[in-house]
Amino acid sequence: MTVIAKSDHGTGLGAALWQRALAQVAVHAQAHGAHLARTVVLVPYAQLMPWAQRHWALQFPQGFAPRFETSRNWARQLQVFEPSADDFAGDVARDTLTARALLERVGQGAQREMLATPLQEAAAQLAPAVAAVPPAQRAAWGDEARKLLATDDEGSTLHYEALVARLALEWVLASRHATDVLFEPGVRAAVDAVVVLEGFQSDALTPALMAHWGEQGTCIALPALVDDVVGDAPAPPQWALHAATDAEDEAHRAAACVLAHVRDGRVPVALAATDRALIRRVLAHLDSSGVLVRDESGWILSTTRAASRVMAALQAAAWNASSNAVLDWIKHTPALMPGEVNRLEQWLRKGVVQHWSAAAARDLSAQPHLARTVATVEAWRDALRTARPLAQWLPALRAVLEQAGQWQALQADPAGMRVLAALHLQDGQQAELDGWGDSAGRRMALAEFTRWAKDVLEAGRYVASQAADAPVVVVPLPQLLARPFAAAVLPGCDEKRLQAAPEPAGDWSQAQREAWGLPTRPSLEAAQRAAWAHALRTPVVDVLWRTGDEGGEPLLASALVLALQLDGTATPGTDDRAARAVAATPTLRPQPVGQALPVAHLSSTAYSDLRHCPYRFFAQRQLGLREADELDAEVDKRDFGTWLHAVLQHFHEALLADPTDHPEERRARMDAAAEAVTREQRLQDGDFLPFAAGWAQLRDGYLQWLAGHEQQGATFRQAEVKARQPLGELELVGTLDRIDGVSSTGEPTVLVIDYKTESDSVTRQRIKSGAEDTQLAFYAALLSHDTLRAAYVNVGERGETQMHEQDEVVHLRDVLVEGIQHDMARIAAGAPLPALGEGSVCDYCAVRGLCRKDMWADAEQALPAQQTP
Repeated sequence: MTVIAKSDHGTGLGAALWQRALAQVAVHAQAHGAHLARTVVLVPYAQLMPWAQRHWALQFPQGFAPRFETSRNWARQLQVFEPSADDFAGDVARDTLTARALLERVGQGAQREMLATPLQEAAAQLAPAVAAVPPAQRAAWGDEARKLLATDDEGSTLHYEALVARLALEWVLASRHATDVLFEPGVRAAVDAVVVLEGFQSDALTPALMAHWGEQGTCIALPALVDDVVGDAPAPPQWALHAATDAEDEAHRAAACVLAHVRDGRVPVALAATDRALIRRVLAHLDSSGVLVRDESGWILSTTRAASRVMAALQAAAWNASSNAVLDWIKHTPALMPGEVNRLEQWLRKGVVQHWSAAAARDLSAQPHLARTVATVEAWRDALRTARPLAQWLPALRAVLEQAGQWQALQADPAGMRVLAALHLQDGQQAELDGWGDSAGRRMALAEFTRWAKDVLEAGRYVASQAADAPVVVVPLPQLLARPFAAAVLPGCDEKRLQAAPEPAGDWSQAQREAWGLPTRPSLEAAQRAAWAHALRTPVVDVLWRTGDEGGEPLLASALVLALQLDGTATPGTDDRAARAVAATPTLRPQPVGQALPVAHLSSTAYSDLRHCPYRFFAQRQLGLREADELDAEVDKRDFGTWLHAVLQHFHEALLADPTDHPEERRARMDAAAEAVTREQRLQDGDFLPFAAGWAQLRDGYLQWLAGHEQQGATFRQAEVKARQPLGELELVGTLDRIDGVSSTGEPTVLVIDYKTESDSVTRQRIKSGAEDTQLAFYAALLSHDTLRAAYVNVGERGETQMHEQDEVVHLRDVLVEGIQHDMARIAAGAPLPALGEGSVCDYCAVRGLCRKDMWADAEQALPAQQTP
């Protein structure tokens, strides 16, 4: 969809506002004998500069025109601001380093990581107030300001807060500021008159400029002019209220409102950027509809894809980087082929190598391709490990990005170029560091450099180049002022995102805010209410909010919206989303045939899958599909069971080689086995912390059971036995946890033991289920003994170890073998393997998304009439 935006040059509320404002500018210049070419008009934000020039040309087509600027833009044109070494520069990249250096000078070097960011933020909050004081009066102003600071006595509760406030004030007082040039005598002589067009919130610089220019300066409040011209509006505005259920519903409805305005010709449409996450969703919907959007608010630089690539490289270089962090980085490095990265990921996941340091320490001589990939990644990481000054960090980071093949992609991406510029990585930018003083020469560790990069990217913004005639414009709510919008869509108007009285930034007291000209809560409330009232003067307005947040928390509409509802003039909004008729396409139960995928080996787990759900057997055992292992998954009950199996194997094998009956010696040996297995499995400290508290009880309970077990004539023979048993063309395979010999008199009988760490009641139920439980019978089938015993040993964490024997294991083994032969013959004959979709087995099934149980045409669909495995 392509829409040509309409512009309001000569009619409407915006045009009337400009006519009155510019008429007052002309009257002021004429009354004070000011030449228009030597008159400067300051607008509240840069986007109004072209509109002011356009309306002046329409209103006064003949003669000279004044200069329309913002205060910062005017100062920049007069003189390029070059701060000295320790000046507050307004550049986060520089100021964060200066903050650290200042903290070291006052003896707070040990606290610089904690206090540097608060100090930089406090200085940024004070800088506009200090810059608004003429340089000649700044010293006297500072003397009065210091009287309002709290003492920073050592040991006081707010010692660090007071220290940061005092240091921030001294820092900005000692600094030169970009707008100081406006108070130069030469500027005063070159400019006949200054007119400030004030927005919803007063600029601290305005009173100082008015005092400096005297009668030649004047201030015109644009919101007051709006009130004067409201009566000239052809029709009262139309307000529609939309209460959405959640964020996604709100984004859908906001996009539908925008599309309806564009379709009906009400353009340009203002889309208020009250919530950037919500706006991102709305823009995605508009993009899919082909609507051009101009986003004037931009994105925080750290949220761009380019910034995430750079930060991923730094995070992957950390000494304690996880394997996931390294994979996140190298998956976007063109220097490594996708096949190399895939092999590395498979190896890491198969071995559950959570920490990259453990992967780098492995002996990979038997896997040369894998070893080469790991060595390449380690070489990149090594280049970013050594502490160095910022002037050396930047070339090192650039070199790694170039070696990894990421530099070219960053340069080709507009957002990437903005990231490189913000981090001073582009050609020629490193020369700027020479003027940063000692702060840029201090050595920084990788962690500190990473924090610096993170702060810089979070402070920067990226505004993409977009079509000037786009029918939809994303703007902050206050910047709807003096703009010719035909309609406005205001999403995010709930109590969290649109507060009637926003909280001012910083920890300054009310007295400090009033004395220094900092924003106060009443002033922010007045500005917020004025911006809201002005937005509601747009001809057509849609107000949207959600009634519930992502976490299920109920939300109220903003107090501003509630007041609008009480007024009774707003109407409930209609849902403009177009309904679509979607034909139902239900999914039938899958019934694949596994005849072409013969089964050569069958384990107990695989046969259990076949019994529980033939489709799961087909997907996982015949097709070989499996879930990717989680690298950063927390240790769970299954991991604990694997660890315990290895501990018991170590313990019993050592006991077999060097027998002892002494309880204390056995206890010590079991603890030693636990420590050895923890080292062998490269488990980090704390991985088993949830289970460590119960280890002593578990150990003592197991040793107590073992003593009684041995008194009944049982002796340990083997642990973790790999067993195979041919069965026609099929081979049964498995690992037996333990084999004992039991004899009170005569020939010992083989006892197959399988350890369980589940609830004892679950283990009891296994025994009661008889033929339904196939595990012990399957293990018995792996041995060729005519007579044997089999039992589960439940190792309880609360110190209760019990053995539950299956008395009919030989009979169950024969039944099982017959069933296996029958089932395998049916599969070979082409019997279908349907998804059963029954019982708790579906709750955690890895292939549930593949069989699409939740999409079946009928949850109670009858299974095939023919017999299935």
